[in-house]
Amino acid sequence: MSELRNLYPEIEPFETGMLDVGDGHMVYWERVGTKGAKPAVFLHGGPGGGISAAHRRLFDPARYDVVLFDQRGCGRSTPHAELEANTTWHLVADIERLREKLGFGKWLVFGGSWGSTLALAYAETHPERVSELVLRGVYTLTKAELDWYYQRGVSEMFPDKWERFLAPIPQTERGDLMTAYRKRLTSDDRATRIEAARAWSLWEGETITLLPDPAMTEQHGGDEFALAFARIENHFFVHAGWLEEGQLIRDAHKLAGIPGTIVHGRYDMPCPARYAWELAKAWPDATLHLVEGAGHAFSEPGILHHLVEATDRFGGMR
Repeated sequence: MSELRNLYPEIEPFETGMLDVGDGHMVYWERVGTKGAKPAVFLHGGPGGGISAAHRRLFDPARYDVVLFDQRGCGRSTPHAELEANTTWHLVADIERLREKLGFGKWLVFGGSWGSTLALAYAETHPERVSELVLRGVYTLTKAELDWYYQRGVSEMFPDKWERFLAPIPQTERGDLMTAYRKRLTSDDRATRIEAARAWSLWEGETITLLPDPAMTEQHGGDEFALAFARIENHFFVHAGWLEEGQLIRDAHKLAGIPGTIVHGRYDMPCPARYAWELAKAWPDATLHLVEGAGHAFSEPGILHHLVEATDRFGGMR
């Protein structure tokens, strides 16, 4: 491999706003790069994770006009941690509202983890609006994927962290942990909500990198971040993303003609590599990079290298 690519320099938005998407939700959005350059939209993970300043740096600012936004209920969007009118299909509609507001005919869609789920749902619904797709840590929200992370599977590799994840849930409710957590995350008692949210959020923050990353632990352990992250993520996952079982790979034929890059860590714990492999087989226009010595996070060196290479390559296509 040539010298590893890294993030572009820090950059501030040239435009920001709050978009009224209805149902009482206001969505924060921002634009970075060069106005009028190649349009792109960044879809963050979670759901409920929000955008960060680092996400702006995945694109060459001279070649892209990038829109980033906090999905309903998280980051700077309001109301905070709100579950009402917050589904995959609400978010797909929000992406379209943003595109129409900014006047883009089509754009590159970049999504990692849950963002890859949302990117696939959007692209399969509006393929004519997608110029290219860059996906990282593919997640298709099948029952097998959800059980692997929240019932039995990753638990076998991280017994110490799994024990902490189980702690808020009585033995009698551990047969369906997502449902047990939902009960606590929607409790009327704030202390109960916070305890459950921190346990849920830290389970993810401490299992998404190949090696421990204290910064991930710190971010996922903060009360306000954890509350939105855990409540919204659990809400989506209890409902299997309002997707039919296997829908996203079943409908991958709708991506025909859309060039794509799929980047996936070999040792991605939340999102088993098998689903990235299956997607690549169902979507011949995509190139799959299965990165050795990497977990799930976009910040891991081999993963980041392929993501920046992909945005650079597509940045020359108008």
